[in-house]
Amino acid sequence: MTELNRRALIAATLAMPALRSAQAQGSWPTRPVTLVNPWPAGGSSDTMTRIFAQRFSQAFGQNFVVENRAGASGTIGHSYVAQSRPDGYVLLSATNSTYAIAPHLMGTLPYDTRGAFTGISLLARTAQAVCVHPSVPVTTIQEFLAYVKARPGEITFSSAGIGASSHLATELLMSAAGLDMMHVPYRGGAPSAQAVLAGETNMSFVDAVTALPHRQAGTLKMLAVSTAERTPLAPDVPTLQEAGVAGFESSTDMALMAPANLPAPIVARLTEAVQAAVNDPAFRQQIIAQGAAPVGSTPAEFATYWTQESEKWATVIRVRNIRMPT
Repeated sequence: MTELNRRALIAATLAMPALRSAQAQGSWPTRPVTLVNPWPAGGSSDTMTRIFAQRFSQAFGQNFVVENRAGASGTIGHSYVAQSRPDGYVLLSATNSTYAIAPHLMGTLPYDTRGAFTGISLLARTAQAVCVHPSVPVTTIQEFLAYVKARPGEITFSSAGIGASSHLATELLMSAAGLDMMHVPYRGGAPSAQAVLAGETNMSFVDAVTALPHRQAGTLKMLAVSTAERTPLAPDVPTLQEAGVAGFESSTDMALMAPANLPAPIVARLTEAVQAAVNDPAFRQQIIAQGAAPVGSTPAEFATYWTQESEKWATVIRVRNIRMPT
């Protein structure tokens, strides 16, 4: 064997793993993909996760199986994904409660909030609604704010847990409107909504997808929405900004993420799939019908948003002196 042939053989041998990796990425997925939802089944994040999982299953010709790994403000599911192989077969359907809020509350996490994940796209944004039990003697958001102000520390509110977006939205409201309410945390959006439905608590920020049917049934009063614009599913319900709470804006924001170092070709294919989904009129209507607004950002756009969202809630947590129980 000549020296030239020997060098060519060595080069070819060294290139084989990279070639096999590239081929694997190009053919991904060749088996079912797990889409982790770090919140309990039954809440709005679970509903949205399953809608996108069905869409991805159709787009890629492989089943995207939703797996609920709930607990610790979503950090249990995040930790599981952070420790998974970055091969595209374990993905994360995350909410801002965990990727933008929990790091400022939880102390030392078992993963690096930014370094352990590949951010792919913001999927959808769900408006939250100020909901009260029918026994609360108010009919408008202005009446409710006055009712709470007259009873400092007496009115209870439920949330999906300390650090959940429903908790932080209420803290933001109390700070902006000068209110004092008692927090009763639950483990997830579904049990939190059930608490106010049952009258265990007086008030809660409930995602619109969960609140609307109960409003129609008369089992909840829906007084205002948290987003800058009214939701098209309840156009008669004002925003908190319209009610005089200047600058108030909060929502449950869902994002598609993966373990760090997900290969660029897989990131690109997932980003394209999200863009195709949110630009499909029929799919958009499916999301809107659930009380959410489809988004579909690029990885770079998501990274910018992630920084801004994290800084926003870090300020609220610091100003309100919110702490996890020890």
